[in-house]
Amino acid sequence: MHKIILLASALCLGACNGTTQSNKTDVPGTAEQTNATNTSVVPAFNADSAYNYIAAQVAFGPRIPGSEAQLKCAGWMQAKLKQFCDTVYRQETMVTAGDGKTKLRCINIVGTVNPQAKRRFLLLAHWDSRPWADRDATGKDKPILAADDGGSGVAVLIELSRILNANPLPSEIGVDILLTDVEDWGKSEWGDDSYALGTQYWARNPHVPGYTAEGGILLDMVGAHGARFPIEANSQHYARNILSKVWQAAEDAGFASFFVYENGGGITDDHVPVNEIIKIPTIDIINLPANSETGFVSHWHTHKDNMEVIDKGTLKAVGQTLLQFLYTQ
Repeated sequence: MHKIILLASALCLGACNGTTQSNKTDVPGTAEQTNATNTSVVPAFNADSAYNYIAAQVAFGPRIPGSEAQLKCAGWMQAKLKQFCDTVYRQETMVTAGDGKTKLRCINIVGTVNPQAKRRFLLLAHWDSRPWADRDATGKDKPILAADDGGSGVAVLIELSRILNANPLPSEIGVDILLTDVEDWGKSEWGDDSYALGTQYWARNPHVPGYTAEGGILLDMVGAHGARFPIEANSQHYARNILSKVWQAAEDAGFASFFVYENGGGITDDHVPVNEIIKIPTIDIINLPANSETGFVSHWHTHKDNMEVIDKGTLKAVGQTLLQFLYTQ
């Protein structure tokens, strides 16, 4: 994915939450954590299962538009969501790349939980691989495996759908899981709109006419060793309430050391068209290391984005935080 680091606005989320903590001792999440104002039991997130879902995606090879791997992985994701969700939608269309000429096959998969519920939350991640390793020293013109940048977010959401199926949410809470395609077929010289093409299409053509949600959460590069999720500026601007609740959920689940109250800059990512086109307040949980030369992890847009960078502890932190958020609504 291409993301532009912007000057971050003054951070006020911590003050709004009544805390300014940025680093806390990590306490492992447990299977039965409760919120002080909500007695719902929060189920445990299975990081081993999520890890295996990443490996399954990587086994298809690079999931680039037009490839056999794209079709096989789309079919696999659709089948997994059919196991766990009440309804599954498949959007298949053609989009035009940022060069204005190249036509790309785009496949978005949407799984819905409690489709009758009026209170809805959108959870999304892109699943395609970048077609070029443009940040690598070698093999720049070859696609990457995208274990973290694509695979990790999808895996967390599929595992979450399995847990929601086994541990039903209250009937008034609904969840929509959007696995979006053609996020990473873009270049700086083509402009920001050359990225997140699948999400742009979905935002203009949602799986249900008139679709809306109370809030959205995007997962992006959420599986690597030593992950650090700071406050992303567009998330703070568009969806401060959701951001505050998710960071509080991380603290309640015992993973505040991952979700830090620090400025991460503004990122051009899938949450931007969700916020700006379909107007659903949506945040971006994204790994942004401190003092990085690029602003991103070292394996970003390189061939090192493989299973070796994946850490089950990080998958647990993100997955358990999402469960804490959902089950304490």
